[in-house]
Amino acid sequence: MTFTEKFGVFVCEGDAITCEVDGFDIAARILRDDSPDAPDERQDGFWPSEYIGDPGFIGPGPNWRQRLAEARTKAETIMAAWREDEWFYCGIVLSVSREGVTLCEHAATLWGVEANYPGADNSYLTDVANELLPEALTEAHATLARLCAGHIQTAARG
Repeated sequence: MTFTEKFGVFVCEGDAITCEVDGFDIAARILRDDSPDAPDERQDGFWPSEYIGDPGFIGPGPNWRQRLAEARTKAETIMAAWREDEWFYCGIVLSVSREGVTLCEHAATLWGVEANYPGADNSYLTDVANELLPEALTEAHATLARLCAGHIQTAARG
């Protein structure tokens, strides 16, 4: 039970992959995360540091100055790409339907995921969708059970 379809190496908001499991049609969509926080505001240790108490501490060890310089260059590249809107934070949102009826629009979600991150191929977006799949199916089964129970109660009264 996995998504066999994969997100592309470049994605846009609204892109989706789909699969069918146990009669449920599941879609995993990419939605832009509405938090305006920059990467260095979201991640402790984003900026590499030579100071041992800092979250981004690089060292000790061989070539620590070179590793620090390389890590700073990488962080600057990532920030520049984010500022240019070359990559963004997104949510992976799974919705579930059955026979054309949407049961759960947000059956499972994970936010704060990097999309089009420099040097990455977006394969982890599909990994996230697959990790969310069991939660979405559990929610779909629960929703379907509630709907069926409500239908039975209505029929009994009627």
